[in-house]
Amino acid sequence: MAAVEEGSSIRQAAGRYSVSVSAAIKLMRRVRETGSLKPAQVGGYRRPILEPHEALLRELADGQDITLAEIQAELSRRVGLTPDLSTIHHHLRRLGLRRKKSR
Repeated sequence: MAAVEEGSSIRQAAGRYSVSVSAAIKLMRRVRETGSLKPAQVGGYRRPILEPHEALLRELADGQDITLAEIQAELSRRVGLTPDLSTIHHHLRRLGLRRKKSR
């Protein structure tokens, strides 16, 4: 950054410090946009997509012999949300509601 501010081109500065031109360009873009060399945040917490609908999931799964596909269809019908079957399965497990049918 200092070399570019002193008058070098980005390409010259990249060669001087043995970094790729692409990396130098991206670094200078970040400095122009944010005013800092600090890297952007990576990752973070995402709230589970079914969290707002836990009451409905409990209602659907509570003591009924219902399949994940039927729960998916009911979620789609009632709230307009069609999550993947594995998403439903994992959320039910998180709630302590297992969907394995009894014999």
